[in-house]
Amino acid sequence: MTGVLTALHDRAREVLDPVFYDYVAGGAGGERALADNERAFDRLALLPRVLRGSAVRDTAVRLPGAPATAPVLVAPTAFHRLAHPDGELATARAAAAAGVVLVTGLAATTAVAEVVRAARAVDPDAAVWFQLYLQPDPEVTECLVRRAERAGCTALVVTADSPVFGRRERDLRNGFTDLPPGYAAENMRDLPGGPPGGTRPIAMSPELSWDDLARLRAMTALPVLLKGVLHPADARLAVAGGVDGVVVSNHGGRQFDAVPAAVDALPAVVEAVAGRVPVLLDGGVRRGADVAIALALGATAVGVGRPVLWGLAAEGERGVRRVLDTLLDEYDHALALCGARGNADLTGDLVVRRGAGVR
Repeated sequence: MTGVLTALHDRAREVLDPVFYDYVAGGAGGERALADNERAFDRLALLPRVLRGSAVRDTAVRLPGAPATAPVLVAPTAFHRLAHPDGELATARAAAAAGVVLVTGLAATTAVAEVVRAARAVDPDAAVWFQLYLQPDPEVTECLVRRAERAGCTALVVTADSPVFGRRERDLRNGFTDLPPGYAAENMRDLPGGPPGGTRPIAMSPELSWDDLARLRAMTALPVLLKGVLHPADARLAVAGGVDGVVVSNHGGRQFDAVPAAVDALPAVVEAVAGRVPVLLDGGVRRGADVAIALALGATAVGVGRPVLWGLAAEGERGVRRVLDTLLDEYDHALALCGARGNADLTGDLVVRRGAGVR
């Protein structure tokens, strides 16, 4: 992990309530998937080309609802106000200033409309996507979609890897089952079936299906990306179902401890999608070289989750901006060292396994 991110992590651990730190840091089960997300990048290396670079690299990517943006985005994470009083507002301002897409979560402690306003106050063209769990009650799902549309979100990200909540042993040990007084998942306020003025819980259901995704696809003109895809067959089904992007993710190791690292699952999903829609990745990205590896393996962009919360806890908006600027600067540096003129020069032949030799 880069020195800046390490310092922000260590400072965040100092200032956060230990229960909240464990909520951010922890994963499911024995946290093998959590650890393997980072170790999988450590098992990979980049094989540079020489005498073919450029003084200025083209790092812009085209994403649904974000036609020209950076290859790093802020992945959806919950409850930013547990990390800093400004919460998602600080994150939104930092993301907009850095020129990256912000994916604001359904479980945000600031309502989506306020998040978008904060981002657009910095950059009127800032792209904010809304992450959504399909709710068992279709009326609730539609209400959430309409809120995202009215707020000005430019895409929806449907998290599909949560038929039930993951068993996070740190949270169970700490008894962290609900937000403290004064905090709420604000996007769940004033919904059908909930108390007037109050919030209803985010529901998970193992009965949700591809038909529910199709109903969502039919109810909005916004681009829809499907997040939590690891199996290539699901990637093919998603594309056939009309999604506008696929996000390879194991939920940061927070859902199922038996799954592979996200970057290990990436190549098979990229092959299955076959260029029909963008493939994104999140999980374990801690260096600019990790970004380069993911793009060389076929990702269009990567999401960053926990480091954003470290920066937020450590230094508020400034800390989030430091995380994003560091990763983007390191990525541009990696491009130069790979002899690349831009993202398109990163190809699969540049990625090798450490210790495996080169042919």
